[in-house]
Amino acid sequence: TYAQMAAVPLDFNIDAPRWDQSTFVGRLKHFLNITDPRTVLVPEEELDRAKALVEGCRAGLVPPGSSQEQLLYAKKLYDSAFHPDSGEKMNFIGRMSFQVPGGMAITGCMLQFYRTVPAVVFWQWVNQSFNAFVNYTNRNAASPITLRQIGVAYVTATGAALATAVGLNLYTKRAPPLLARWVPFAAVAAANCVNIPMMRQQEIINGITVTDENNNELGRSRRAAVKGIAQVVLSRITMAAPGMIILPIIMERLEKFTFMQRIRVLHGPLQVLLCGGFLLFMVPAACALFPQRCSLALANLEVELRDSIMAKHGDKVPYVYFNKGL
Repeated sequence: TYAQMAAVPLDFNIDAPRWDQSTFVGRLKHFLNITDPRTVLVPEEELDRAKALVEGCRAGLVPPGSSQEQLLYAKKLYDSAFHPDSGEKMNFIGRMSFQVPGGMAITGCMLQFYRTVPAVVFWQWVNQSFNAFVNYTNRNAASPITLRQIGVAYVTATGAALATAVGLNLYTKRAPPLLARWVPFAAVAAANCVNIPMMRQQEIINGITVTDENNNELGRSRRAAVKGIAQVVLSRITMAAPGMIILPIIMERLEKFTFMQRIRVLHGPLQVLLCGGFLLFMVPAACALFPQRCSLALANLEVELRDSIMAKHGDKVPYVYFNKGL
């Protein structure tokens, strides 16, 4: 029967990936699952029940009558709302499952209101505030950051975005209209290069915990932090690129039609919806670009850490592993 098919296997490990995380397709399926925007609507009590179920399952206490599908759904909710390092519930705005609804509204408005400096300033500020929430929420939790450092990171990234956006906005006044439409993407890319490293500066200063293949701690590495953060920066820029580069081309063509000129008031909502279409696929695809459990060859570690690991383990640890964050 179906009930028997759905029964929990004796060797069931709730933390084992459902899909092969060494391949892009496997990671894409994983992130399509945990960035599902529908999980944003799940009540807090259900999220807490999912966490209790996952933690119980980890301890070998599977509630009687539980099916494998129920446990996998609980894990999906857990992964969407709780931090992978600390297990703490993440703030609503910072969750990757909120990237589609939050990102589509802000990106659509940035692409629609790009002509005047006040509009550019306002929407870049809104976007950087949103990014600051996301970057802080998805940092490597083992590296605490002070309120002062958060403030400096936020102000610096917002300044970089505004300087890029306003500067290019003025520069493109005499350029072809399409170039002006691409200014928001240039500002977003520049800000990501500042915002993420600044928000996660403690990881670069103090290093992040690296482990062996079996999750045994080996020490802290600054080079691992730099690699992880660089991959996150590239992922975030990739996440924004298709929508912010292709959508302006689409709108530029559409706005030449008479019917589009008659419904100017709907251009903003249309761009928001189209941004949602791009982000629905690009959020999981960008997160899947690199493995979440990142690796670094022993030879590429700091000399002192490499020597320490070799002194204890010889050549049995060719690679170290760490959580790169999102």
